[in-house]
Amino acid sequence: MTQSPSLPPAFLSVQSSLTGRRWVGPDAARDRLAQGMAQVTRLPLALCGVLAARGVAPEAAEAFLAPALRDLLPDPMVLRDMGLAADRLLRAVDLRERIAVFADYDVDGGASAALILTWLRGFGITATLYIPDRIDEGYGPNVPAMAALAEAHDLILCVDCGTLSHEPIAAAKGADVVILDHHLALETLPAALAVVNPNRQDEDGSLAHLCAAGVVFLLLVEANRRLKKNGVQAPDLMALLDLVALATVADVAPLIGVNRAFVRQGLKVMMRRERPGLRALADVARLDQAPNTHALGFLIGPRVNAGGRIGQADLGARLLATEDDGEARAMAARLDQLNTERREITELVRQEALVQAEMRGLDGPLVWAAGAGWHPGVVGIVAARLKESANRPAVVIGFDGDIGKGSARSVTGVDLGAAIQRLAAEGLIEKGGGHKMAAGLSLSRAQLEPAMARLAELLARQGSGAAGPADLRIDGLLTTGAATPDLIAQIEAAGPFGAAAPAPRFAFSNVAVSARRIGAAHLKLAISDGTGPALEAMIFGAFDGPLGQQLETAGHQRFHLAGRLELNHWNGASKAQLRLDDAALA
Repeated sequence: MTQSPSLPPAFLSVQSSLTGRRWVGPDAARDRLAQGMAQVTRLPLALCGVLAARGVAPEAAEAFLAPALRDLLPDPMVLRDMGLAADRLLRAVDLRERIAVFADYDVDGGASAALILTWLRGFGITATLYIPDRIDEGYGPNVPAMAALAEAHDLILCVDCGTLSHEPIAAAKGADVVILDHHLALETLPAALAVVNPNRQDEDGSLAHLCAAGVVFLLLVEANRRLKKNGVQAPDLMALLDLVALATVADVAPLIGVNRAFVRQGLKVMMRRERPGLRALADVARLDQAPNTHALGFLIGPRVNAGGRIGQADLGARLLATEDDGEARAMAARLDQLNTERREITELVRQEALVQAEMRGLDGPLVWAAGAGWHPGVVGIVAARLKESANRPAVVIGFDGDIGKGSARSVTGVDLGAAIQRLAAEGLIEKGGGHKMAAGLSLSRAQLEPAMARLAELLARQGSGAAGPADLRIDGLLTTGAATPDLIAQIEAAGPFGAAAPAPRFAFSNVAVSARRIGAAHLKLAISDGTGPALEAMIFGAFDGPLGQQLETAGHQRFHLAGRLELNHWNGASKAQLRLDDAALA
């Protein structure tokens, strides 16, 4: 195949892998930076390649590998209305006022609520928790709930919601409302006492990567600072970072800047297993090793979410906030059961949605599906699956009668939240909003086709649909003998890895493969290039695509393999393992 002059050479000459992707490696400039850094710092070249890819200079490598929260924490007062919010919260504490927390039903909302409830408990104050039912009330504040809360409370804190809720906020007559949120705002804000949101249109965007729990934490930092100035003992905020870390990862917030420090320090707090709710969740999830971002995003987070998706909306927040071990174990068991049910429902909806989306075609700027009776609690998960399959923004909508509620997920470089807000402004949907990578919407059946056509048009203008299967980014080449537990531990120091900071992916060239099935769906490999002991590799869901069939019957064929290194902990020992992403014939 003739190489296009506009493209760099394919890494290991892989123009089309078994999954149809072109492999792209580091460019020559990054290689030079990595080699220079390795000479100066004496760090492994593979780690230096990861640091160079993140724009870390050699002199900053040490600080990057050990991020200190005190160095990265912004001054909370850079956010508009922060002073108003902190003063009002402290006045409510001082006067022993009645406080309500109105939170979203997802992990970010639940963790944000738990942060406030736990902090207030340090002053002997028990606040009212209110989380709307996803089906009956929908996302965010609503008029009846806000009016009722205002009758019985002096202060209402809306966390992870409220920025677009003009009418419900106005209905909270007689109470002050403070909004602590991160979703995209319109030019006009609700008539709240304070709206603290790094994604307000009059903010500079420097903290736009914060999730709601990060915003709430900054409020508590400012409140504690004011208390200290007045000689008042304040609650320990460092002990709350496990909640901030969970929310940051589960909400897929970019792991950059202070978010990276939040998660790094929060994982250390979580390792102490001091919070009853998180301890109980780790136990039901059978987490038998130190927590990491994978555990937060795929084991703990989904269980917290399960209550808001298909069960009792406030169950996750109550679990995160409880101090009672017995209550925590009971709620964790219930959430674990709900999560199992959620997975079954998700798979049924996913299959139906995929068939429908494939009939429309997966090569346009937007992939979408809608169906009657699809549970609104799983449409976001299914949208994420469609997005991953097609490398396109995806929308999945569940209809109950004439009204549909949907969730949307985007790809890097396409601002989905702004496009859906545009639909709402044009009257093509009932309401909608979110942020760049995720959004929600509601609409009628009559609005469905015109709205999706217009959304596809708006996304196409941003370049969505212009690319085929996403290139597979490779961070470097390793031998199987070099992939040791020590190297992996050093590379993990460049983490935590997640949104906007993906775990590095390494390629292994010309390896022999032997494979065996694990259950019906997974494949375990032993791979070797002759440089040392064989390296174990895993493909989860191997037979959902072409990798399982090709590698299970590899025989004497040799392959280039690409994946992410991890430590596999078993029976008190740790060994290197490759989580395989792709393969190509050598």
